[in-house]
Amino acid sequence: MIIAIDGPAAAGKGTLARRLAAHLGYAYLDTGLLYRATGWKVLESGADPENPAAAETAARALDPSDLDNPSLRDDGAAQAASKVSAIPAVRAALLDFQRAFARRPPGGAPGAVLDGRDIGTVVCPDAPIKIFLTADTDARAERRLKELRDRGIDAIPARVLQDMKERDGRDMSRANAPLKPASDAFLLDTTDKDADAAFAAALAHIRHDQPTG
Repeated sequence: MIIAIDGPAAAGKGTLARRLAAHLGYAYLDTGLLYRATGWKVLESGADPENPAAAETAARALDPSDLDNPSLRDDGAAQAASKVSAIPAVRAALLDFQRAFARRPPGGAPGAVLDGRDIGTVVCPDAPIKIFLTADTDARAERRLKELRDRGIDAIPARVLQDMKERDGRDMSRANAPLKPASDAFLLDTTDKDADAAFAAALAHIRHDQPTG
């Protein structure tokens, strides 16, 4: 059983995916961390995240332990991730990792929940459950601003909104695996939904579409 959850930044997909995985007893993979870890490695090496050779080298050197780096939650890593994820060689290097996780969930789990930006369209197009989260840009920017300030980062609202728009533009316009819902995805708008409401809506869809027993 594979559940693919996609959507733009701060739509709530990570929170939803972790909660669904815990509720159903499935393994969880935040695929965005793979790209953040790759982007972080490139930045640490002093190279440009948009440099294909440097990005591919970082992706192929990635180790699972790299995903535990707390710095991957920083905005710099997020911006670098958006850039390296547009490079075909990086996506190719990480694609096998994601598919292997989905096919053979660690710990003997009966299923896997993967969240990202192209899980339902590229990584696991045959996943029986696909959910695409979305929300107004302003609402997502407010969530990101709160997240940053809760972490003690003195973020500027206008800058957070602009960064969000720029990142959306890159993700949706890239030639390789652009951000878009799969044709058979369940669209879930979280603009006016808190985490509990989003979870309830997603779980209702899963139970209706694929009874879990």
